[in-house]
Order: sequence, then structure tokens, then C-alpha cells
Amino acid sequence: MDKVELQNMIAKRVAQELKDGELVNLGIGLPTKVANFVPEGIHVMFHSENGFVGLGPAQGDEVTDPTIVNAGGQYVTIHPGGCFFDSATSFGIIRGGHVDLTVLGALQVDERGNIANYLIPGKMVPGMGGAMDLLTGAKKVIVAMEHTTKGKAKILRECTLPLTAKNAVDLIITEMAVIEVTPEGLLLKEINSAYTLEEVLAATEAKLMISEELKELA
Repeated sequence: MDKVELQNMIAKRVAQELKDGELVNLGIGLPTKVANFVPEGIHVMFHSENGFVGLGPAQGDEVTDPTIVNAGGQYVTIHPGGCFFDSATSFGIIRGGHVDLTVLGALQVDERGNIANYLIPGKMVPGMGGAMDLLTGAKKVIVAMEHTTKGKAKILRECTLPLTAKNAVDLIITEMAVIEVTPEGLLLKEINSAYTLEEVLAATEAKLMISEELKELA
């Protein structure tokens, strides 16, 4: 798979975690693609911290309305009943605990559900964004990311980069696997049939417990 196909696969699997009636925040990058794969019969409201609720899929190659953009600056659609508001209201929604689910990318995640996703020391960064608020304010956190970067593990025993939040992650979804963060550690629940169990374990620095009901990644 090329990078676009890989990210679409991850986003499609994340979309299967959506529950009817939820308010869902999608982080910049790969997570924004989740809005393109909402399962039929599931109705969720997508929140974007730049001041929208009710966002729909991307507008596509032909931009028909340049005034509707998600937090990553991509042109998107808005469903009937969607609304627009200022950043103070948007972050009030997040900090008030009204977001049911947030989907974020990550640089690193570890066995305790710690996450690093905003800073690599010594490199220029665009800023913290809303990740710290989302990780502590959302009721559930899913990390959607590629399993490795240039062959280097991103799921670690302990994060080495500055943490965005501690003990915040509930589920990790990559192109290789679905991994749940539990009090006992990381539980491997699904595996992509394109990879062997040995390959997944080798690409993961953290120790993985293997579910007795291990399934093929859908």
C-alpha cells in the first residue's frame, strides 16, 4: 500500500469504533480522514476545535465553499444543523467534558497509555494545538497512526519525547494492529492478515499481551 491507501485503511478501521449519537473530535492529519468512512446507519457529530460542530467529509478536488475548513486547514463539508462558533466556545466544549471521543495522531505511545504528539526537541513545531485539552477532556481517546516511522517503533515501553498527556490513551489503531490500553498493559486484539504475529511483535518495542480472542483486523 502507498501512504494514502495505508492512512485510509487505518481511518476506515477507526470509523468502526464510532457510536451513534456521539460528539467526535478528529485531530489533524490522518484522523481527519475518519469523516469519510462513517458506517451506514451511524450518525455522529464531528467537532473541530477551530469552531465547528457537524462537519462532514472532505469537499474533494473541486472546492465549492472555501469558508469551511477543519483544524488541519482542509476544505470540508458541513451537515444540515451544523453550527459555527468562536474558539472560546469550542474549547469550553472540550474542557467541559462534552466530547465523547477524540481521534489523534501520535509520535509515541507507551504501555501506560502515555502519549507524546506535540514536540520533538530541537525541531521547529507549529505549536501545541488542542491536543492537551482533548486528551484530558474527551471521554475516550483513540490514537490512529502508522505503526512505525522509518522502521523505528512508535509503541514503546516508555515514551522518550515530552509527554502531551499521561495515562490518556484507550485504543491504538495502526495498519498492523488494534491494541487496547488496559491497567495490565497493552492488549493485542486484532492483527492485519498481511503481517505475521512475529512481525507485529518485532515492530513494537512495548510488551504486548495477546488476546485469547485475537481477530483479523477488519
